[in-house]
Amino acid sequence: MKIVSQEEIDGHANATIRGAAEGVFFSAAVAIPASLILNRRWAYYRSLPLSLKVLGTVLVVAPCLSIQAERRGLEFDRAHWTGAGRMELDREAAEEEARWKSLSTKDKIADWGSRHQYSIILGSWVLSMVVAGGIVARDRHQTLPQKVVQVRMWAQGLTIGVLIAAGALTHSQRQATLQNRSVDHSWRALLVEQAREDEEKRVRLNNHSPVSA
Repeated sequence: MKIVSQEEIDGHANATIRGAAEGVFFSAAVAIPASLILNRRWAYYRSLPLSLKVLGTVLVVAPCLSIQAERRGLEFDRAHWTGAGRMELDREAAEEEARWKSLSTKDKIADWGSRHQYSIILGSWVLSMVVAGGIVARDRHQTLPQKVVQVRMWAQGLTIGVLIAAGALTHSQRQATLQNRSVDHSWRALLVEQAREDEEKRVRLNNHSPVSA
């Protein structure tokens, strides 16, 4: 078991804080201008109380803060792994890179989509809301509540379609994984590397131990 030094603890904390700051900065750079634009161009948004507008900004900033902070913390941990753990990470990264290069363009798109399903679903919902809102807003014969209902229906319809496509993609990926599943023997390499490290430590201790007279 590795004993974590105070320097590593401070480094991890600094990396996490840096990630949180990045998440706040980039998300605020999008959320605040978007709120100002909506406030200028949409009368209904201007009528909302300030607390609700702030809540909308917080709902964008808070997830980005936590996600980016966790990413930076994990990156710091991976960068400071040593020994058998680092060897296993390097091996897995090399295998993943080789697998990615062997995929066709179609398979790469499917693989990327399967690993980013929730981002695609959320992004499609937001995009559909924006597009539908822009289209419905031009209709002068509907009241504002009717327009809101229309936008929501369009967004829900597209999101359901994306969910169905994501489910089909997940099923096909799962079937392909089951067909090409191989037995994972990475634990053997990990045990061998740990045994080698223990042997090297034992040799170093014997070499530095005082010789009795």
